[in-house]
Amino acid sequence: MKILYAIQGTGNGHVSRAREIIPLLQKYGELDILISGTQADVKLSQPIKYQLHGFSFIFGKKGGVDHFKTWLSMNLFRFRKDMKQLPLKEYDLIVNDFEPVSAWACKLQGIPCVSLSHQAAFKSKKVPRPKTIDWGKVILSHYAPTTYHIGFHFDRYDSFIHTPVIRSEIRQMESKNLGHYTVYLPAIDDKRLVKILSQVPNVQWQVFSKHNKESYKEANVLVEPVNNEKFNLSLSTCAGLFTGGGFEGPAEALFLGKKLLVAPMRFQFEQQCNAYALKQFGLPVIWGSNKKWIPIIKDWVEKPQTHTFNFPDETAQIIDDMVKKYARK
Repeated sequence: MKILYAIQGTGNGHVSRAREIIPLLQKYGELDILISGTQADVKLSQPIKYQLHGFSFIFGKKGGVDHFKTWLSMNLFRFRKDMKQLPLKEYDLIVNDFEPVSAWACKLQGIPCVSLSHQAAFKSKKVPRPKTIDWGKVILSHYAPTTYHIGFHFDRYDSFIHTPVIRSEIRQMESKNLGHYTVYLPAIDDKRLVKILSQVPNVQWQVFSKHNKESYKEANVLVEPVNNEKFNLSLSTCAGLFTGGGFEGPAEALFLGKKLLVAPMRFQFEQQCNAYALKQFGLPVIWGSNKKWIPIIKDWVEKPQTHTFNFPDETAQIIDDMVKKYARK
């Protein structure tokens, strides 16, 4: 059996989940990997058959998407060329993690593909989401169209939705509390974060920044470039994680029993929905419209988190069910 696994390369969550799923897919046949996008810091150890430009949302430095740089990075001519050159008919199963080039190529060629992603969960109307009119809804629905859907979310909101895929390295970690707080807010410049976090003086902050290439410490804030091993160590020994409205990062923190505070990116509908879902569990959220961060951060540091989450290891069974159900005979 030949399998194509197409992965979105914006952010680290998709690639982190792929590191867990790739070895499982390889058990069922010959696996080719496709990645499009330019914003991931986490890398794969397996060879990549197709490295495509795709469409990436570029992180800004003030809490949102940099629309101008995102627009500059888009190349419709290259997108169409890459789409037409993919030899999709030679694959018995095409698995898609919110990757647009292969998704649209499948749609235009009439070839079925399976979405295996957090975004697939939003096909269900039962998934919590804010009642707002947002152009991001359109993007989420049409960015990477697929035939079948297997979704992941913080809870089993529907029959095709599962709890998050937690990496084996995270599952095997011993969770400790050494008192510091870990911060990963890729859409905010580290200088801006230092200015905010230093106003909570009785806490040691460990910030991982996409916008800085060297480590430095200012007041009670340590800033590190993004590094998977250092981040995992910081997360496993922290008291809590302060991060954006992504999915995999918050899920791993909740699995480890860490307190969680999220500040979803402005103009990013999926992150707004994730934050809204976490809010239903009683977790604190800093919305883009809120300019007074310090009281919320101090309150989060001082109070315990009462809700606990259970994310069992079901990934191998999900993959097995998917292959048996959707692979072409």
